[in-house]
Amino acid sequence: MKSPIARWVRFPLFVLCLLALSGGGAVAADSRSVLVLYSNGRLVPGNVSVEAGLRSTIESSAGRPVVVFTEFLDNPEFTGDGYERTMTTYLRDKYVGHPPSVIVAVARESLDFVLRHRDELFPGVPVVHAAVFNSFPKPVGPLPADVVGVPVGYEIAGTIDQALRWHPKTDRMVFVTGSTPRDLEWERLFRSTATALPPQVKVEFLAGLPIDALSQRLAELDARTLVFTAGFYQSGDALRFTPRDAAALVAQKSAVPVYGTFSSFLGTGVVGGVVPRFEAMGRQAGDIVNALLDGTVPSSLELPERTRNTLSVDQRQTRRWGIADRDIPADAYVEFRQPTFWEVYRTAALIGGGVILLQSALIAALMLEHRRRLKAEGTLVQRGSELAHASRLAIAGELTASIAHEINQPLAAILANTEAAELMMKSGMQKPEVIGNILADIRRDDLRASDVIARLRSLLARHAVARQPIELNEAIAQGCALLDAEARRRAIELAVRPGPSPLPIVGDQIQIQQVLINLVLNAMDAVGELPESRRTIVVSTDRHPDHVTLSVSDRGHGIAPEHLPRLFDSFFSTKSRGMGLGLSISRSIVEAHAGRLRVESTPGKGTVFHVDLPSLRPDGTAPKEYRWT
Repeated sequence: MKSPIARWVRFPLFVLCLLALSGGGAVAADSRSVLVLYSNGRLVPGNVSVEAGLRSTIESSAGRPVVVFTEFLDNPEFTGDGYERTMTTYLRDKYVGHPPSVIVAVARESLDFVLRHRDELFPGVPVVHAAVFNSFPKPVGPLPADVVGVPVGYEIAGTIDQALRWHPKTDRMVFVTGSTPRDLEWERLFRSTATALPPQVKVEFLAGLPIDALSQRLAELDARTLVFTAGFYQSGDALRFTPRDAAALVAQKSAVPVYGTFSSFLGTGVVGGVVPRFEAMGRQAGDIVNALLDGTVPSSLELPERTRNTLSVDQRQTRRWGIADRDIPADAYVEFRQPTFWEVYRTAALIGGGVILLQSALIAALMLEHRRRLKAEGTLVQRGSELAHASRLAIAGELTASIAHEINQPLAAILANTEAAELMMKSGMQKPEVIGNILADIRRDDLRASDVIARLRSLLARHAVARQPIELNEAIAQGCALLDAEARRRAIELAVRPGPSPLPIVGDQIQIQQVLINLVLNAMDAVGELPESRRTIVVSTDRHPDHVTLSVSDRGHGIAPEHLPRLFDSFFSTKSRGMGLGLSISRSIVEAHAGRLRVESTPGKGTVFHVDLPSLRPDGTAPKEYRWT
């Protein structure tokens, strides 16, 4: 601790320095000045708030410029008659050239100082007091007519009543104060207030205790206890504090909720209280200053009896101690409010909600479109199936002559055998072995005709597309059997050269045969008018590592290069009477089997069509899609 003598030696030097510094400034001669005198230090939170309210309210304009000066008495660190004489001299000499038009005294000590030394300082200058507590045993008044202001009334009882409503199980109230004369005034006020507490609530005073002892007592409090404090300036072991710092210490050490008298306590860990707002005190004093600067007589001002008190709380502390947000009155002042999700993320939520709604609408539209697409694809498959069936009917029309020949031959043989048997019976010849041979021939020819009709019926029947394992060589052999008669009718050699058997694939056997017949009939048309030596068509199959190939080759004139790009287009044909659907349908069938249909043609030498189909997998399936290279 520094000695009082050392402080008194330095203080005049401090005053001289301030005087020297102030001499360098200049205040406009026509400006009005306001001197604000604070009781304690510059950085006391209450002073900072009063200053903010005051400066935001005092009006300065070109017609009435106003300059605000601030001074601090630094009470209670500096007190006594000698100190006051020095401060009086300092203030008088500093502002002798620019005397204030109005003096604002903030807090009780400042007002008392001004009243004691007013005649020495600035006689006749009106005084506005702010943040002056009017409930201590030494109340303010009576005051001179030109000393005005709105006294502060702290609602200690109102704070305690609200705390008891929030904590209904409370059975003990602890008041914490310090050891300075000002602290003792608060203690006396607390004791007078405690007499009005409900009888079930016991009262305890922790006044002027050393910090360690105070901390221990606060930490040992049970859950049915509440703490109330005005802070303090000095502890029992002579440690100096500001009231806010003392309140922060009490809240830190306490095991139970702490309530206080000042709005500046919010943010220290104190729950809050029914308190006047320091910034509001500053604005109220500023309004009075404006009126006085405008020429209003102080005694004519109609002022309220006291400042308005507001329930002010720290939301972090109310939630910490289990006080529901809904239990806080709607008109309460809530600091450190924890914003709701909507308050923090409103814009993001609106954007996100809009995006979600847009996505939902888009998804719904896509699902609807998907259903439409599936329906369209189903319709397309159905139309494709109908078109393929129509194509098979057209094929049957082309094969009518050869099919009729194929059927007529066994029918004619059956008729001849029947007539021979009748003649033998009429002549009385009894040769059972001959009759047996005749019946065998009839049966063979009947089966032959029946087999032709069955193959034709299978080709022409309307049926659902089947995907099942088939053996390609067998399917090709059956398809070529339908074409044998047509090849003989046209005098064309149809050579079948199957690859290594078996060649398993997954598909629809009738559709595969339809592709084969289309390709072979096209090949027959290509070689039909050529010399007999070139009227040869070869149907072959081959195995590859992961697919099989069906090839149909002819020795015709070939396909012109300019026709190759459009060869598989619908309704494109190089034949004068062709409809141009055979190759288009064949390609659709092949691609539906995950295969590909390709052509190699050399003009003047012939054409080869290749049908590549995926091989059967070990699990008995074939891919729905296949990447061909």
